[in-house]
Amino acid sequence: MKVEIWSDVVCPWCYIGKRRFETALRSFDGRDDVEVQWRSFQLNPEQPRGARTTHDEYLAAKLRTTKEQVHQMNARVVGIAADEGLHYDFDRYQVINTFDAHRVAHLGADHGLADAVQERFLSGQLERGEVLDDPETLVRLGSEVGIAAQEIRDVLASDAYQVEVQADIDEAYAIGCNGVPFFVIDRRYGISGAQPAELFLQALTQAREDAKAPTV
Repeated sequence: MKVEIWSDVVCPWCYIGKRRFETALRSFDGRDDVEVQWRSFQLNPEQPRGARTTHDEYLAAKLRTTKEQVHQMNARVVGIAADEGLHYDFDRYQVINTFDAHRVAHLGADHGLADAVQERFLSGQLERGEVLDDPETLVRLGSEVGIAAQEIRDVLASDAYQVEVQADIDEAYAIGCNGVPFFVIDRRYGISGAQPAELFLQALTQAREDAKAPTV
């Protein structure tokens, strides 16, 4: 069974969804047969590379609301994240263009470190105030999960993995994914959003049963 997860490395709901999916997977007795593939998506593709905006300022402008209302929204998300053992800090969160971070994530995937990269990047952005458009930050975080620092620098200094990242994004829109997280099981079932772990477990179980069913 293959599960593809479209995600952005700075997405608050993607980290919550990752935790909930992991909870479901631990309870799934067929977990050893599940292949997980992380795919790239950009929540804010219009954000210029190198430009940074505070979380509250960006959302207030995007949603045409006030920073006070954004603070209230933040509190809800922080509480939901805390229920999953995550400790969000939106005061240090910077809205950035994540294309280069996704290129490093693809490099990590080629080394069998896809999940580790996603975990480190999401935690860095959402819990630790890391800024994932900074090349040296990407080098440091990638190195922490086992990617050679020079390999990361070489990727960032070139156009490596640009085609792969864009292909992921284009495919997301082609299959009807307009937001993340978005989970696709065996190219037959789509799950949008950070759904409860029980729903993920039900979907995994159903997908396995359907795969066993004889074809007519």
